[in-house]
Amino acid sequence: MKNTENQMLVIFGASGDLTARKLVPALYNLYESGHLPKNFVVLGASRSDLSDEDFRKKVVLESKYLTDKIKDKNRDGIQKFAEMFFYEDLGKDYDVDYTPLRKRVGDLNDEKGTEGNIMYYLSTPPTLYETIAKNLADAGLSTQNNGWKRLIVEKPFGYSLETAKALNKGLQQHFSESQIYRIDHYLGKETVQNLLVTRFANSIFEPLWNRNYIDHIEITNAESVGVEKRGGYYDKSGALRDMFQNHLLQIVSLIVMEPPIGDGAEEIRNEKVKALKSLRVMKDEKTLHDHTIRAQYMASEINGEKVKGYREEEGVDPESTTETYAAIKFFVDNWRWKDVPFYVRTAKRMPTKVTEVVIHFKTPHHQIFKESGIHSKDNKLIIRIQPDEGILIKFGVKVPGQGFKVERANLDFYYSSLVETRVMEAYERLLLDAMQGDATLYARADEVEAAWEFVDPILDYWQKGKDVRMYGYPSGTWGPTNADDLIEGIGFWRNPGENLTDDENYCVLC
Repeated sequence: MKNTENQMLVIFGASGDLTARKLVPALYNLYESGHLPKNFVVLGASRSDLSDEDFRKKVVLESKYLTDKIKDKNRDGIQKFAEMFFYEDLGKDYDVDYTPLRKRVGDLNDEKGTEGNIMYYLSTPPTLYETIAKNLADAGLSTQNNGWKRLIVEKPFGYSLETAKALNKGLQQHFSESQIYRIDHYLGKETVQNLLVTRFANSIFEPLWNRNYIDHIEITNAESVGVEKRGGYYDKSGALRDMFQNHLLQIVSLIVMEPPIGDGAEEIRNEKVKALKSLRVMKDEKTLHDHTIRAQYMASEINGEKVKGYREEEGVDPESTTETYAAIKFFVDNWRWKDVPFYVRTAKRMPTKVTEVVIHFKTPHHQIFKESGIHSKDNKLIIRIQPDEGILIKFGVKVPGQGFKVERANLDFYYSSLVETRVMEAYERLLLDAMQGDATLYARADEVEAAWEFVDPILDYWQKGKDVRMYGYPSGTWGPTNADDLIEGIGFWRNPGENLTDDENYCVLC
């Protein structure tokens, strides 16, 4: 196990929802499992008028997000955890002199023995990232003369290629690239990381992981909820920016990448960048028209309950053309993946919440056991990222009886079956990696920009192109019916159920 040095975590925007909902529960799990260093301090910094005790009550002692975790725990242990937390009021604005913050950091460092090691977590709107970075640098809080300093920033990282480049340049004026950690909680999921192990640690998969044996690859990210109370934010973002550009292209990079020379952070990130740069950028209108579909969910009834359409949601423009469904077909220009189509879709208000990767293998060139519907019974490797995390292999077996009728059987593995191993939650794993200086699961500047280079032309076409359509789909369904037209040959997506082994005929019965 790697060493976690004594350190301080400074959270900007600490009075916001993310700190109480995600960061503190992740820190509590690390505390319970003994992963925090001996000397560890959390300093919340934001514009709310709170005392240290107020902050401890808000995010630990009276937090609804920790109720279930701490209800049966020793009160002394919970109090000890709460006493790691402190608070500094920045005043009315984040763009202020950070000299008082520097003094508080110095006092806590001397008192608690955190050895000058500081991790800054920016749980704020991205518009404040550069401002906070600049003020930290101006106050002498970014230098590594006495202990290391790291800066963690949340998504969205840019709104386009141009804004991503500007943000990268702005942050790099005050922190070096090696100090910057761009967090993507999807990469904290064990099943996403297991893509690397599945590929490179198993001789039964790696020799087949190319155009000679794989027919096509399909990725589905479905959410059953709508935009909820995020309508104002979502209407300026959309499915392509909110999910595809970051989370799903990260998954694509792990599928596409070549074997790294080792398991070090830079070796893996180098190959991910090369993978993203090998995606064929779609520029002509015909390709963009034929290979992309966008849609919005419409009002419907789910399980007897009426739900609003997207344009009726709070904060959404009644004439909005922001997509809640995006389906993209694309190709990868390298030897391994030449002419293998990739299909990726992401959407809200679908029948179930699920994220999975489906590797469709080619049927044997010489088919002895011919039958109708063979395409629906191809060999599949299904990697379920959430929920019911695991891996499923579909392969052919003989149906008992006369003749050679072939049916597909399942061979499956579930992370839940590892009863003696507690699987870390995404933020828990990512925070621990950052504490230890392991950037493997964090995006590098060139990685972010490579993803935007692929996405920008699609967004530009949807905004300015001719004959661009916005389709509708009833809430609680698998999207517009014409989305199946994207799929070459077989002509349909795998519509997964809540459970990994559910067959494709999944539906919701009201």
